[in-house]
Amino acid sequence: MATAKAITYTCYQMYSRMETGISPEYVDFKGDDFEVPSRAFYYILRPEAVESFFILHQITGDPIYREWGWEVFQSIERYCKTKIAYGSLKDVRNTNQQPEDRMESFFLAETIKYLYLLQDPDTEVDVLKRHVFNTEAHPTRTFDHFQGVA
Repeated sequence: MATAKAITYTCYQMYSRMETGISPEYVDFKGDDFEVPSRAFYYILRPEAVESFFILHQITGDPIYREWGWEVFQSIERYCKTKIAYGSLKDVRNTNQQPEDRMESFFLAETIKYLYLLQDPDTEVDVLKRHVFNTEAHPTRTFDHFQGVA
């Protein structure tokens, strides 16, 4: 669990250290820190970090993951929202840019879904005990027990 929390905290730092509060596409690790390569400052509305916030909140109940998710949501609203949808960013350091006219399908299917579930007070505490989310964040009910095949 400590490793999961540390990796998720690192993901949060990738958001919180940028001027926009939006994570770059990737970072290079240098010792105990990271730096963003010049070709990686873009953001295409990826879900992986907020998915981790959701899962750790479900497992631990720690409200910090909701707080991080809320910060990310506010940054997305501020910097990625367009008149009719959301768009990616060319440079997560630039607070004075317009979002690109491009929204990946996984943004609504995953990023927004996990942000919603993370903030929803009615999300069942044991949702992960009864469901598994596929790669597009669609919940699939699991059986209560396994019946072996001879």
